[in-house]
Amino acid sequence: MKLLKSALLASVMAMPMAGAALADTPPNALIVAQNIDDIVAIDPAQAYEFTSGELVTNMYDRLVQYDAEDPTVLAAGIASDWQMDAASRTITFTIREDATFHSGNPVTPADVVYSLGRVIKLNLTPAFILAQLGWTPENVDQMVTAEGNVVTVKYEGDFSPAFVLNVLAARPASIVDMKTVMANEVDGDMGNAWLNANAAGSGPFKLDAYRPAQLVRMSAHGDYFKGAPKMDSVIIRHVAESATQELMLESGDIDLARNLTPDQIAGLDASAIKVDTFPQAAVHFLSFNQKTDSLTDPAVWEAARYLVDYKGMTNSIIKGQMEVHQAFWPKGFPGSYDETPFSYDPAKAKAILAEAGIETPIKVELDVINAAPFTDMAQSLQASFADAGISFEILPGTGSQVITKYRERTHEAMLLYWGPDFMDPHSNAKAFAYNSDNSDGSYAATTTWRNAWAVPDELNKKTKMALTESDPAKRLEIYRDLQAEVQKESPIVIMFQAAYQVAMDTNVSGYVNGATSDFVFYRLVDKD
Repeated sequence: MKLLKSALLASVMAMPMAGAALADTPPNALIVAQNIDDIVAIDPAQAYEFTSGELVTNMYDRLVQYDAEDPTVLAAGIASDWQMDAASRTITFTIREDATFHSGNPVTPADVVYSLGRVIKLNLTPAFILAQLGWTPENVDQMVTAEGNVVTVKYEGDFSPAFVLNVLAARPASIVDMKTVMANEVDGDMGNAWLNANAAGSGPFKLDAYRPAQLVRMSAHGDYFKGAPKMDSVIIRHVAESATQELMLESGDIDLARNLTPDQIAGLDASAIKVDTFPQAAVHFLSFNQKTDSLTDPAVWEAARYLVDYKGMTNSIIKGQMEVHQAFWPKGFPGSYDETPFSYDPAKAKAILAEAGIETPIKVELDVINAAPFTDMAQSLQASFADAGISFEILPGTGSQVITKYRERTHEAMLLYWGPDFMDPHSNAKAFAYNSDNSDGSYAATTTWRNAWAVPDELNKKTKMALTESDPAKRLEIYRDLQAEVQKESPIVIMFQAAYQVAMDTNVSGYVNGATSDFVFYRLVDKD
């Protein structure tokens, strides 16, 4: 029998240790165990991590958005409808009248104009997504305007309106409560510091508490325009160890475990715990910083592609959680390139290095997130690369530590993953096949810049050409060509595409985990 008692809820939040008496979670609260230490920021204008994307999606709305009912369909959000005019590069949005922020303030066209302009003016990590539309701090107030109940969005560039809509459905286009944010502005930061500890959205959940690398607690927004969530609250506990997550799930202290290993999944009691598998858009890769002299020869990049034990890992440590995929746009999405020409062949790797005159051993520091399955993958790479004289020293760190180091370009080699910022192949093409300015002072939120890879001009030109191609079929073919070229020669070795497994109590239903972290939805979750 499940009892809603404050003492019980407090004990759940305190994360009881394994061995405690069996304790069911409260019937109106969803308790999740998850590694959330990758979060650097939760302000939608700055949030650029996987877990922060999940939070933003559940606490904020956008003009148009992918939603829980069907994460593959671009649906109405704060805008009830819209009209597109490709000739004048303009989209007009009618703002719905039944949306309210968590503060009780109505969502207005002025909030939309403020929110989109705020991202550009702050110019933090994800601002480049909206800046693609030709928006700058100097012109954004003319490019996004409001009159009555209509917001007019103008853009520069030969983009299809569909591309623009996908950009506006991305995380940084989330609408914030202008009055609340401005009331918490400090020294002209447009509320950035406050929004990294609080939230001011209109989404299905409001933020009650956020303690970095400890806890997120959200409660239902009862006036949500699509209807209140079925759960009164969602509590996400930071539990880095997968073994602890498993024990908590089996003892009834949590409802969902987000980071179990394949072995743990296989060992669960199917009568009490179910496992749902969700195909993901994230690709996992090994990359080499081109500021490290020993890693700049293309022969090292080529040899590396034959030193990954692809099948060995997918048949063991990442079984059910990843599949072999060697191109930057995920399989199953329009424009994907699904050829997998590389397999584990240390003899071939040695021959490639020898022919190029590369002296071994090569010693390389490998940064990795200190959590499953990344540490296991790093150990596999350490063993297989040693076969050709490449010695990895594994440097584990929290998600935020590893990502921060990556952004600063201070790593040597990096084991990481990447998901698209919006559901268009250009999102990953710009990250893996474009870098027009490789200077240290020209920060770009791309794998190419972060690995200090000066992308050849021809690739840069082809990436731009794909973005402006008006013929849909031709455009996708250009993206396939780009993937084939990057697959053949780049310091980024793409290895796998994720498949995400979530273990949960059998009484949980309605959990939705779409292809990216921005498509994790708790609004429809129920507990029978």
